[in-house]
Amino acid sequence: MPYKTLLAVIQNTHDIDRVLDHVLPLAARLRSHVVGIHAEPMAIPYTTAIGFPDAEYMQVTADASKERAAELGRKFGTRATAAAVPHEWRTMESLSGDSALCALASARAADLVIAAQRDPADSGAASTNVDHLLFETGRPTLFLPYAGPVTTTFSRILVAWNGTREASRAVFDALPFIMEADQTEILTVDAPEAEDEPAKVAGADIAAALMRHGAHVTVAEESSAGIGVGATIENHCVENNTDLLVMGAYGHSRLREFLFGGVTRDVLRSMPVATFMSR
Repeated sequence: MPYKTLLAVIQNTHDIDRVLDHVLPLAARLRSHVVGIHAEPMAIPYTTAIGFPDAEYMQVTADASKERAAELGRKFGTRATAAAVPHEWRTMESLSGDSALCALASARAADLVIAAQRDPADSGAASTNVDHLLFETGRPTLFLPYAGPVTTTFSRILVAWNGTREASRAVFDALPFIMEADQTEILTVDAPEAEDEPAKVAGADIAAALMRHGAHVTVAEESSAGIGVGATIENHCVENNTDLLVMGAYGHSRLREFLFGGVTRDVLRSMPVATFMSR
């Protein structure tokens, strides 16, 4: 199934170009409709040193937020119109001002959500709740790394396969991209021996299923050798010139990953290439 409704999450002026550089050519190629969404923080009551409400400060803050949202909307509309892509722009206010949180309802009606990874050096990056796009929408999300080239046609795809429900969903959600790719590699890392799937054939069934769709598929196996599964996957991407990583998200609970770490969190922090996730 092609992606006909794309939701572009625009956090701020720093990531709008990166998101649109990917979304608009993709939408033009797939003849998709693009919904751009952005949120601004609500004006928080502020008092003077003697305890009186500072109405002037609050008004200035509110005006600045409205102008910022309007400027992003103008840029989005101008670029989408120039690309001849059908589009609409949605803005809203929330206490957090986090566009990812405010995008949840819109995301549930989209075929694919697209958001930029925040620069880890950005002090505000921690407030971006991209986890919610994965946990609360049921829709696949394509994350664009904050650095490096942006491509809209993925020729070399790596599927991080561990046989879980999340991994299976990600693979079939990404099928439109996999069908277009020159090569898709199924990678298993530290594949365990299991009664229903020996380690030496892990990934073979999903590879065969994709080949029946006409995809060009190979299978590889690696050991993490003490550096961690996430780092092993990322290194494999770099070494093999991968331009899209496909993987299931949060096979463990979000609390467990928050407390102890996990592959999803590792990749979201340091993704070397565009990363397609489903849960």
